Amino acid sequence: MSLTIWNTDSIKDLAEMLGIGNLGDDVAKAIAMDLEYRIHQIIQEAIKFMRHSKRRVLTNSDISAALRTLNVEPLYGFNSNEPVVFNEAPLGPGQSSLYYLDDEEIDFEKVINAPLPKIPRDITYTAHWLAIEGVQPTIPQNPTTADHSGAGGDWSAKAGAAGVKSAGGKSTSDVFPSADNVEVKPLVRHVLSKELQLYFERIANALLSDSNAELRNAALSSLRTDPGLHQLLPYFIIFLSDSVTQNLSNHNVLKTLMQMAWSLLDNPNLFVEPYIHQLIPPILTCMVAKYLGPGGLDTEHYELRDFAAYLLGIICDRFGDVYYTLKPRVTRTLLKAFLDNTKPFTTHYGAIIGLKTMGKEAIRVLIVPNIKVYELLVIKALEKGTPQEKQEANRCINALNDALHMLKDDHPVGNAESEQLPPNTRGLLEKTYGILLTEKLMEENDALLIKTLLDEVH
Repeated sequence: MSLTIWNTDSIKDLAEMLGIGNLGDDVAKAIAMDLEYRIHQIIQEAIKFMRHSKRRVLTNSDISAALRTLNVEPLYGFNSNEPVVFNEAPLGPGQSSLYYLDDEEIDFEKVINAPLPKIPRDITYTAHWLAIEGVQPTIPQNPTTADHSGAGGDWSAKAGAAGVKSAGGKSTSDVFPSADNVEVKPLVRHVLSKELQLYFERIANALLSDSNAELRNAALSSLRTDPGLHQLLPYFIIFLSDSVTQNLSNHNVLKTLMQMAWSLLDNPNLFVEPYIHQLIPPILTCMVAKYLGPGGLDTEHYELRDFAAYLLGIICDRFGDVYYTLKPRVTRTLLKAFLDNTKPFTTHYGAIIGLKTMGKEAIRVLIVPNIKVYELLVIKALEKGTPQEKQEANRCINALNDALHMLKDDHPVGNAESEQLPPNTRGLLEKTYGILLTEKLMEENDALLIKTLLDEVH
């Protein structure tokens, strides 16, 4: 007696259709049992797809998906999403009914002349980074912070304007009076251990302390060498930015914060690249801010500006190839500060030394063509300005002179020092570099530098 619902005669008929004759009964029973198992397996997989699709009717697409999951060649000719309807044809009394599919008659001419249907898209999977080292990359798949803030602001503004009543009877304009009250929660919560939180607090307190220099140096050394600070890196960047804004009148703290930035850049165990755009603004602030420190005739802030320019040069040299817009954006910001005659000379000084760190081409293209016009502002300050303005103007002239020295050709063709300078050297220099810088250049009497600058003129 057969243990399956499949008749062994059906198995033998299929075997004969395939050219296999005289199939034994035992073999036919084994094949029938395996066939029943395979069909049950396909149906079970298809039911899973049906349930995940929130449906109660099994469709052809569920069977095709199950076959694809089991790595079986799919059925051809059954692409309809509707369930298959079988019609019953009674054969007579005492005989089982015959079920058939009511196939529609198709005109081949219509099929041949009809346009080809579009190829259906198969389900595909793509991968992208939600966040890299805690920073969300700016790609089309990820929403930006502007989308979140814009959505929140528009929603609260519309709600306030409409004045929709809430369940408690209060107007939404009372609950959300303005967009400023809307708090956008971060998409990813960054959890820090208590040890890292305690370390961050100790480092922050040590850096902002003016009394204990030994503790401050130990904190900077730890930031420069410790390997386990990667989770704290975004918090240190935010702390650096906020502290620079809050301590513009204390150049000692600002100098320590710039040393902190240097330590983070110098630590080989930290991946600083995603945070460069957040690190540059506080460095630029320490370069071109109007006042750094108590003000007056204090000159210590110039050392801070020089150090900040040095850090900016390191960042642009190290990450300029990765972020190809980094140098143009920084250069544009510094040039705008240099050409703004409403800014004080302290801002001009920071812009000049910043452009100097961008290299010889920046000096040649951006500084040299504007020196003579800028000299008019310096001459006015030297004639009618206060002692502080005169001091700051002289600093700017010295910075421009140092920038010109960078154009000096260290490997000239021939011996430029032995060459005779033209008799109208002073006049040629004054046409391009102004009276003040020409006077300095003639006093230095550096033939190689003067010859290089004259070649730049031509």
